[in-house]
Amino acid sequence: MPPASKKAAKKTGEGINAKLTLVMKSGKYTLGYKSTLKALRSGKAKLVILASNTPPLRKSEIEYYALLSKTLVEHYKGDNHALGTACGKYFRVCSLAITEAGDSDIIRSLTAE
Repeated sequence: MPPASKKAAKKTGEGINAKLTLVMKSGKYTLGYKSTLKALRSGKAKLVILASNTPPLRKSEIEYYALLSKTLVEHYKGDNHALGTACGKYFRVCSLAITEAGDSDIIRSLTAE
C-alpha cells in the first residue's frame, strides 16, 4: 500500500502544477509578498500559495492576514524556485495570490480536500 500513497501524493503535486499553469493562462493573480498583502488587505485574494522555504515571519504575517480576510492558504511542496517554474516564470516566487481562478478549478479542488 505505501507505493500507492506515494503515487497519489505525487499526482496531487503534479495536479496543482497543472492547475497553476491554467490559472496563469486564464485567471488573474499577483506574484510576490507586497502584492499578496495588498490583495489580502483589499479582500480580493481567493487563494494564497506559499513556497516551502518562505521565511517564518513572512509566512506567519501572510497567514494572519489570510485568517482575517477568510482566505484559503495552500503550502506548496516545493521551494520558491519550483513555485516560480510552476508559474511559468524564470524567477523565484515566494508567495502568490489568486484573485480570479479563470478556467481552473484550483480553489474548488483545494476546498474539497
